[in-house]
Amino acid sequence: MLGIIQFISIACGIILSFFPDEYDRAVHNWLESADSASAADKTRWPTDISRDIVAIGCHSHNDYWRRVPLYSALQAGCIGVEADVWLFDDELYVGHTKSSLTERLTLKSMYIDPLVNILERQNPTTKFHPGGNSPAHGVFDTDPAQTLILLIDFKTTGPTTWDAVMKHLAPLRDRGYLTHFNGDKVIHGPITIVGTGNTPFNLVTANTTYRDIFFDAPLDKLVDVDQPDNSPRPEEVLTLRTDLGQGQSGMPDIITASTFNTSNSFYASVSFKSTIGHPWPFHFTKTQMDRIRSQVRVAHQHGLKVRYWALPSWPRSLRNHVWRVLAQEGVDILNVDDLVSAAKGDWNTKVFDWWP
Repeated sequence: MLGIIQFISIACGIILSFFPDEYDRAVHNWLESADSASAADKTRWPTDISRDIVAIGCHSHNDYWRRVPLYSALQAGCIGVEADVWLFDDELYVGHTKSSLTERLTLKSMYIDPLVNILERQNPTTKFHPGGNSPAHGVFDTDPAQTLILLIDFKTTGPTTWDAVMKHLAPLRDRGYLTHFNGDKVIHGPITIVGTGNTPFNLVTANTTYRDIFFDAPLDKLVDVDQPDNSPRPEEVLTLRTDLGQGQSGMPDIITASTFNTSNSFYASVSFKSTIGHPWPFHFTKTQMDRIRSQVRVAHQHGLKVRYWALPSWPRSLRNHVWRVLAQEGVDILNVDDLVSAAKGDWNTKVFDWWP
């Protein structure tokens, strides 16, 4: 009987997945904003594209898979989106695997150009506001200072992909929209670019006077800044391989308490499944809780935002429990697939939480 119930639940979940959720249906407001003709609507203000949307600490995992990439996440209030990029013939294509790539789905078409359009709309120059906004406003009208984190997952070899990403960021960089390190301090902008996957740490840190791509540091390898640090400085010795994955490519052989900081990194991330493990049955052990608290504490010592990926997604009751515990323990951003549930923030167990 239980097997039959689970089969019906899974079947219903699959059927429901073919229908757009409330955020997919609401994104027309964002899409219309890209049409200059919408400016003729006398009932709207020029910066009301994101009116009434409250920014929340969620990251739209594999955002490019959504029916309306980027816009659905923004409609939900997510402050982070993710794009997996593959370099072919000087173009950056977006997709989960090589077999899923298509010529029309590129970093430029899916993220760079839409973000430029949105930010131009959010920062108009008019006779009433001739000087524009300084600093520039972000994508959320209710919180103009909130940056949007674009996590770019380098799928192809680090150094060559790096050069292409730097080139593709020019439209945002030239308009002053990127968070950057100026050699002395971090200047926050409407968009913060974080490199993960095969992003090479040695290239992130190569320029000591200007950086606008920040590293996704390995959360499980951060060194407690309160511990004595007598190890030799590793800057001259680098791991030359550039296809090792998140937090590993182009790394120094020895990681010290000074390796990762806000001048070169933004996130501190790790797989929840591999570093924390499965909380079963719906219960974190003392060891698991101690590890979460230790990792959150150390990351915050470095000034970095904590993000766990590979979170359990089913059953919903377990997923909600994990979300609730991580938020309570100070995890800065939740890696989510279900935008509706994440945005509502109501993570108590319900009757249908066993649905997929």
